[in-house]
Amino acid sequence: MADYKVTNPATGEVEAEFATLTDDQLSATLDHAAETFTSWSKTELSERADLLRRAAAIYEERKDELATIITREMGKPMTQARSELDIVISIFHYYADHGAEFLADEPITDSPDGSAVMQSRPVGVLLGIMPWNFPYYQVARFAVPNLMIGNTIMLKHASQCPESAAAMEQIFRDAGFPQHAYTNVYASSAQIADIVIPDPRVAGISLTGSERAGTKVAAVAGENLKKVVLELGGNDPLLVLDREILPAAVKGAVQGRMANAGQACNAAKRVIVPAEFYDDFLEQFQQALSEIKLLDPLSEEAFIGPMSSAQAAEDLHEQVQDAVEKGATLHLGGDFDQRRGAWYQPTLLTGITREMRAYGEELFGPVAMVYKVADEEEAVKLANDTQYGLSASVFATDVEHAQRIGEQIHTGMIFVNEPAGTSAQLPFGGVKRSGVGRELGPYGMAEFVNKRLVKIAGR
Repeated sequence: MADYKVTNPATGEVEAEFATLTDDQLSATLDHAAETFTSWSKTELSERADLLRRAAAIYEERKDELATIITREMGKPMTQARSELDIVISIFHYYADHGAEFLADEPITDSPDGSAVMQSRPVGVLLGIMPWNFPYYQVARFAVPNLMIGNTIMLKHASQCPESAAAMEQIFRDAGFPQHAYTNVYASSAQIADIVIPDPRVAGISLTGSERAGTKVAAVAGENLKKVVLELGGNDPLLVLDREILPAAVKGAVQGRMANAGQACNAAKRVIVPAEFYDDFLEQFQQALSEIKLLDPLSEEAFIGPMSSAQAAEDLHEQVQDAVEKGATLHLGGDFDQRRGAWYQPTLLTGITREMRAYGEELFGPVAMVYKVADEEEAVKLANDTQYGLSASVFATDVEHAQRIGEQIHTGMIFVNEPAGTSAQLPFGGVKRSGVGRELGPYGMAEFVNKRLVKIAGR
């Protein structure tokens, strides 16, 4: 049985299979990536920028084809798949336009006895381990800045995304990048742990995925003294602070929780509302959720398609059932029938307590939880009562008030009057068990560089 295969979550049908590399093939790929680093790291920044722009143009030309691939692989509706590709294209342009600026030497103006500068230089071969929920975007935000730096990339994608993984590698080649500057590898987790991470030529690892995967990779990396960037799970809160903001908050909560079928680390998984207007919010939120229809993800009208796999839907359903059996109120949804593929109805729960799995675990799917609190102090306390710390959203008519509340929440990102999102310019990352490091923005070029000091004695 092939480890890498395309299983259409809308139908449950296996549409393609791809062979895993042998150990010898994987070792040869490492050899090529290391050899290519020697020459790629010496190319001019302007040349790298030009190649990034060519790749962006190819993404634009192939947008519909690429969108269709991930709709088949993991069920993303076509409109959202195209939006994901728009972000990818913007990431290529952003680093092509600003990469040289971010890598410029930094003079140390108060250097004693002479002059000194800090340089940003490439470090070598990097390993990326990427998830299925945003197949193109997750790869771009790691690979693009690091290729601009002059590092070379080996990319292990999720086993259910082999077609999109191959398509991305082909784009880099068609754009004119050296053949082994970016290499897709169909490797097993054991091969990654035993062959790739311990190799001394691999300078760092970036993983986006589950907390469990992150701890395993970090442990192996630590044993081998390798730097890691980890973007892991989230249990992100969305706080609503006043009645006047309800229409915008309801809209933001629907978009923030249900986009991509709720399969986002920074989705608004916990909506927190003061008792004063809780009933009004809940009524409006439930009505908005009830109007969402499950449609063929290839349809232009689809907002929610199937989940990524029948197993993912089954796992989510077990969490929902656990909550209901322990006293939570199911207002909407909670319906799963494995015979119909990976479809899961938009679901709304209230009355979540600590005894339920849903309180502390990440619910990775279209399940919204609404909490009633007495006041803002309790809202902040509840928002912080989690092992995760990725992002939070705060909705209020008084923006300064929303900011003051937001600053009390322990996360890597705060969004005011909008659901958590992303763009090429905005650094992305969390604290606590949501991970370490940052991607995108200028910080996306600061993780895997050799910050080298050059000191020149005075005369």
